[in-house]
Amino acid sequence: MTDPIDVEVQKHGEDSIQRELFGTRLGFILAAVGSAVGLGNMWRFPYRVAEGGGAAFVTLYIILTLCLGIPLMLCEFSVGRRTRLSPIGAMRREGGGAWPLVGFLGVLTGLLILSYYSVIAGWVVRYGIEGILHGFAADPGAYFEQVTTGVAPIVYHIAFMVLTITIVSVGVEKGIEKASLILMPVLFTIVIGLAVWAATLVGSGEGYSFYLAPSFEELLNPTTLAEAGGQAFFSLSLGMGAMLTFASYLSRHENLNREATTIAFSDFGVAFTAGLVVFPVIAALGLQSQVSASTVGALFIALPGAFVEMGTMGRVVGIAFFFALTVGAVTSAVSLLEVVTASMIDEFKITRRPAAIGAGTLILLVGLLPATSLDALGVIDSITEWFLAVGALAMTIFVGWRMKDPVAEMVDGASGFFAAVVPTMMLFVKFVMPPIIAFVVFWSGRNAFNTLVTTLTGGG
Repeated sequence: MTDPIDVEVQKHGEDSIQRELFGTRLGFILAAVGSAVGLGNMWRFPYRVAEGGGAAFVTLYIILTLCLGIPLMLCEFSVGRRTRLSPIGAMRREGGGAWPLVGFLGVLTGLLILSYYSVIAGWVVRYGIEGILHGFAADPGAYFEQVTTGVAPIVYHIAFMVLTITIVSVGVEKGIEKASLILMPVLFTIVIGLAVWAATLVGSGEGYSFYLAPSFEELLNPTTLAEAGGQAFFSLSLGMGAMLTFASYLSRHENLNREATTIAFSDFGVAFTAGLVVFPVIAALGLQSQVSASTVGALFIALPGAFVEMGTMGRVVGIAFFFALTVGAVTSAVSLLEVVTASMIDEFKITRRPAAIGAGTLILLVGLLPATSLDALGVIDSITEWFLAVGALAMTIFVGWRMKDPVAEMVDGASGFFAAVVPTMMLFVKFVMPPIIAFVVFWSGRNAFNTLVTTLTGGG
């Protein structure tokens, strides 16, 4: 699908010659949702909820997704679609000066996230294969240690990166879009089915209570607020240029406001539904103590143990669960690699295949560190959460105060309702969002520093 405006941009845009485009609106939506929906929803969100006091975290996460996530996504969309460039080039064209450093930070953040994300995805793939071939291990703690040590995590990390590189190297429409059109409906179906099944478990009520009944005291906890903000940025792929990059492949006629709202609600829907699977199962089988520690591997130990106790049905459910995790991991990994790949294409004027292979290989090599050390994985996770918040703050300030007439870009293609709302929303972007996100930056930075110090001093 190439409309007349897109053809003109491709012919006359200095850096936009032969710019790829999504073939359909649905393809873009599913690809962007696939970027947002992944391990951040199915793995990271539940353990963050457990760590953040349950329903209080969920409540703040919803509020921040609506109040910060959608406007910030719209900011990234407007920069990407206007410039038809990846983060570094987009910030250079619209901002000049030192603003390209913000784009570089986004690319670096995406690279670092994928370096450990692919390691965790490798664990997921191995659990799924094990469930199919042999069933889940009777001693899930010992099995998790086996999965995360030795040569195996390196092998699975490499295999997962090869798959990701292959999809990205094919292109936007034939690779990313086609994969999303197939994988995302499968993911939605599995997650909803698992949530329905979890509701039938005896004793699941305590899990629902923990997940859905917020504590007023926890709602006022600044740590919970900051971590909910960090999770919102991570889950929605904001602050690292992923949505900016995807928007650079969009038609001028797309309703950016509608798409941002659709993607944010879809992302939250999957995350929330994943919680409706995890917490009822944990409560029904009395596994609260195993998850309360909130370590990286908590859910990789608690849930497989639950699947073993359930017998044959547990094995079937477990395979479906880890297959859903794998699907989400693939779609998110593709978007992370696309940020780095698109930047290499734009900055070095090379074709897609060598850019994808080069970027993927670099990430693969960086990922060898978290593949061999859970401590390193935890440190990178904390640092990149801080980077995401910094990137989100910088993008908010850029669009609110530096970008020339962002409202015009946001309302181009918008419906009457959204066109009327955007000017008011921009006041929120300029004056309200920066101090809120700055608080998240401070808290995330403090947590990252503490994690690094604890690890270096042997306390991790």
